[in-house]
Amino acid sequence: MMMDLAPPRGTRDFFPEDLRLRHWLFGHFREVSRLYGFEEYDAPVVESAELYTRKAGEEIVQQLYDFRDKGDRHLALRPEMTPSLARMVLQRGKSLPLPLKWFSIPQCWRYERMTRGRRREHYQWNLDVFGVAGPEAEAELLAALTTFFTRVDLGPAEVGIKISNRKILQSALKKLAIPTERFAEVCVLVDKLEKLPPEAVRAEVQAIGLDPALMDFVAELFSVGELDAMAGFLGEDHPGVAELRRLFALAGDYGYADWLRFDPSLVRGLAYYTGIVFEAFDRGASLRAICGGGRYDRLLSTFGGEDLPACGLGFGDAVIVELLKDKNLLPALSGAVDDVVFCFNASLRAPAIQIAHHLRQQGRSVDLILEDRKIKWAFKHADSRQASRLVLLAPDEWAAGKVRVKELKTGAEQDLSVEQL
Repeated sequence: MMMDLAPPRGTRDFFPEDLRLRHWLFGHFREVSRLYGFEEYDAPVVESAELYTRKAGEEIVQQLYDFRDKGDRHLALRPEMTPSLARMVLQRGKSLPLPLKWFSIPQCWRYERMTRGRRREHYQWNLDVFGVAGPEAEAELLAALTTFFTRVDLGPAEVGIKISNRKILQSALKKLAIPTERFAEVCVLVDKLEKLPPEAVRAEVQAIGLDPALMDFVAELFSVGELDAMAGFLGEDHPGVAELRRLFALAGDYGYADWLRFDPSLVRGLAYYTGIVFEAFDRGASLRAICGGGRYDRLLSTFGGEDLPACGLGFGDAVIVELLKDKNLLPALSGAVDDVVFCFNASLRAPAIQIAHHLRQQGRSVDLILEDRKIKWAFKHADSRQASRLVLLAPDEWAAGKVRVKELKTGAEQDLSVEQL
């Protein structure tokens, strides 16, 4: 019986045309990173599972692709890159010059429910800054983010960025006597409000021993939709409010303030965020979050190290491609070659190889026809490869030290020596 030829559910094959698109997208990720002075790094796709189980209650713990290896070590395919980055920062310790600005484009794995733009494997552009305590770091990340959107022809009319600060929710929860050690756990539940029915979230709140009325209080807090109103509720000198005021001012200096929107309901689903959080969204509301990130000043201590101020963003490859497809903004990417080289018979095979080698040394991409074929087939093949030229080695021309070159766009032909070629 024929085996199932589909890749595992939630994963993708990348045929040449798919890979051309991926390279185009990653090229923008890398160029924006370069423009903003970020250095690229990488880490193993397989890590110790302990790296991801630092906090209870995170969905990511239940979504791990984890296993025991032959040495009975508990390992996992990385679901995100930030813990690997934290491990690497701790490994180098004080020898790392600060501020540190690094980026990566890792493949990540999560066993989760799939929707449009959400897969079980994806690539994610990560930008992280270590060693800057103020909102200046977040402002730089958001500048890089809006630069990327602009490069792919998306503007603030198509994409918005929600901004909030976890310190706002933290202060509000203190009024309900929620223990500080349970704050991150509550944030994970609050993050589910947009994804699950309210009664399902209430059930989860009750299951962990908290009063379901907590969600009513959260809903009331989230109804305060303006930063000025929140400042009136918490006080202008509240750290969360002050940090957001500074961030919005910096956004004005950078010139992207019209992309931003204060949204107190935003908390993000990872337990390690400590301050400002943000999330880019499709203003057409047809897709889930495009990307997101925030500040995580206390992550290193969860691995036994000394904390450093840090913030970062993660930008998956799947949702942005869907959005660009919806907006008809995907580029037409060609797999064209410069030349196709064809010899009329087997006796000309050796010089055809030499001609192809000569052209490749000049930096031209060359498809050498490797089999005995008819000239009609060679023309069809050159057309399918979108070649610029068809280089023909025929007995009479080659005997005179020439090859026939046909320009496929114009139809012009001429006989050239190898040096002229």
